[in-house]
Amino acid sequence: FKVKTLCCSLNIVFFFSTKPQKLLFWVIKLSLYFSCKIYSMFNTEDNKIPSKIDSKLLIKDLKVDGVPLRIYQPKWPPTGKRRGILYFHGGAGTFGSISKKSARAFERICRYIAKKCNSVVVSVGYRLAPEHPYPGQYFDCLNATLYFMRNLEEYHVDPALIIISGDSCGANFATVICQILVNKRDLPKIRAQVLFYPGLQGLDFHLPSYQQNARIPMLYRKLVIYFCFRYLNRKPSFLEDILQNCHVPEIMKLKYKKWISADNIPDEFKIRGYIPQKSTSYKHEVHEAVKELLAITFSPLLAEDSIICQLPESYIVTCEFDVLRDDGLLYKKRLEDNGIQVTWYHSESGFHGILAFFVLVPLHSWYTFKANKNISS
Repeated sequence: FKVKTLCCSLNIVFFFSTKPQKLLFWVIKLSLYFSCKIYSMFNTEDNKIPSKIDSKLLIKDLKVDGVPLRIYQPKWPPTGKRRGILYFHGGAGTFGSISKKSARAFERICRYIAKKCNSVVVSVGYRLAPEHPYPGQYFDCLNATLYFMRNLEEYHVDPALIIISGDSCGANFATVICQILVNKRDLPKIRAQVLFYPGLQGLDFHLPSYQQNARIPMLYRKLVIYFCFRYLNRKPSFLEDILQNCHVPEIMKLKYKKWISADNIPDEFKIRGYIPQKSTSYKHEVHEAVKELLAITFSPLLAEDSIICQLPESYIVTCEFDVLRDDGLLYKKRLEDNGIQVTWYHSESGFHGILAFFVLVPLHSWYTFKANKNISS
């Protein structure tokens, strides 16, 4: 019902919109249409929100500095101290939950990890934009992480086995938190970061994956920009200019070209089609509208080598049919160039948001990811 109401509202606004705005509304409506179709396919009795009572897990809700946390602990007696895994859910920083109806996939993921990995999992319900303005989400995730790291004894967690993870924008948060903690000498060192199809930069919307997957659900190229504006609590504007990277000062393009460039993407990921972008002019008014996209928090791919070289071992999942694919590939290269061990899994048939269908595991191995390594030491 809520989706239908939103579509009706979009239809009304459509008639009073300019051409670029109309195009954006069509993109949003198409995304809603495909989301509803997929939702109806999997909205079965087996795909309901799991009961909070689990025979194998102790599940506890609490709040830390106003931020909801849901903690999953195996009920069986530990043979030693367990891993501790923090998980930040996706949702463009503007939707998603750890306890509401939209949380069914994240709920199942966290339970699955806690059981299969014999780990304590902390799912973080960071507060959402635009009601809670950017960059508040990073502070929520950081505060939740600090709380957990300072209370490891209570949860019988090994301080040498703390893992920070997330999907989509949650993977962005995980990346930033890991970078922040590099200089926290009074805390245990993070053992690993696990990033599922991360979004890590707002400089280049013309990378091969953005071109190839511009019109592929679930995340359209134009929808990325729309979500950026919503996340920043701004009215969408300069859409085409941002897609042409006119928001990036020339000096910044030159400085970061060594890290964010199609030249750093392996040739096999350009086979489906890639046209190098022609030179575009910087526009100050466009930059002012979205300058936050170029901050280190929004674009952790811009972190200096002095930070990157201190990061923990990493596991990165990318999906072929995802506009954010190349963000993951570029970060993989940056980590490896700085001597960080990376385990990488690429889903050749995957698309953005694929973890939403985790409920089908293990019925369909398409939705499983091979780690190739057990992080136990």
